[in-house]
Amino acid sequence: MDDFSPSDLKAILHSKRANMFYLEYCRVMQKDGRVLYLTEATSNKSKENQYFNIPIANTTVLMLGNGTSITQAAMRMLAQAGVLVGFCGGGGTPLYMACEVEWLTPQSEYRPTEYLQGWLQFWFEDKKRLLAAKTIQQERISYLQKVWSKDRDLKNEGFDFNSEQIQKALTTFEARTAAATKQSELLLTEAQLTKLLYKYASNNTGATAFKRQHQSTDKANDFLNHGNYLAYGLAASCLWVLGIPHGFAVMHGKTRRGALVFDVADLIKDALVLPLAFICAKENATEQEFRQQVLQAFTDHKALDFMFDTVKAIALANHNEINNDEVHNDA
Repeated sequence: MDDFSPSDLKAILHSKRANMFYLEYCRVMQKDGRVLYLTEATSNKSKENQYFNIPIANTTVLMLGNGTSITQAAMRMLAQAGVLVGFCGGGGTPLYMACEVEWLTPQSEYRPTEYLQGWLQFWFEDKKRLLAAKTIQQERISYLQKVWSKDRDLKNEGFDFNSEQIQKALTTFEARTAAATKQSELLLTEAQLTKLLYKYASNNTGATAFKRQHQSTDKANDFLNHGNYLAYGLAASCLWVLGIPHGFAVMHGKTRRGALVFDVADLIKDALVLPLAFICAKENATEQEFRQQVLQAFTDHKALDFMFDTVKAIALANHNEINNDEVHNDA
């Protein structure tokens, strides 16, 4: 531990970090200056403990599922490395009668202030907040176009951005988004598009009887829940790094404290999580296999970079330049 400083652990920018972990039935601890997780061997012949390293300097989010515990020393190192830690239900989603992921954010005060200041400059004005919500909706479609036009695997499964059905839906979506005068209209338009995308994906993968249910046991719904929570992890990490509290949502309402996480996660959910959930359900993949595919897709299509770029652009569009002559003295 003496060989590393907090600045060394944060050397890799969050937008460039490659790892996001979900762990269950293990103990997370600090050992010899590293963060490890301890699990029992699965072999019938031996029940020896096995240690696995977590590369915290290249990790954005650590999700702790069923049967996990973590030591204070491990939490200290994770905080120094700027890793968000979340407790969640099995498979990364809430359990029945359990709570949603509760994010534990590092308490560093050495984060930029310009993004929060820029966000607040528009947030208290209804028209500007609506404009920011429309920007997020427009960007999610731009990202969907980019991903579906580029990803060969999705194309092979029938996810074609230029299909008549998708283009017709997007034409209606864009017209209604532009004409919306309040957030509730945007939410209705979003729900209609998502419903059509579910139908499109289910037809492509043969899941014609699909119905979206958050408390379901079929694989497509389970994978959608799981993948969405992975997207929430990226969104929470993005907002923490930029110093923007989760309560300053622009679309998902003022009654949910973490609503801005949902706003930002929407940027990538339709493009990546939705199609992969249906594809993996068709292939009867395991949760681990689905998770690996989603995380690889996040990396391949630079999902976290896209979140950072979009949120920063919205914040700075309304941010007044700080006087360069102003001198700040640290206490």
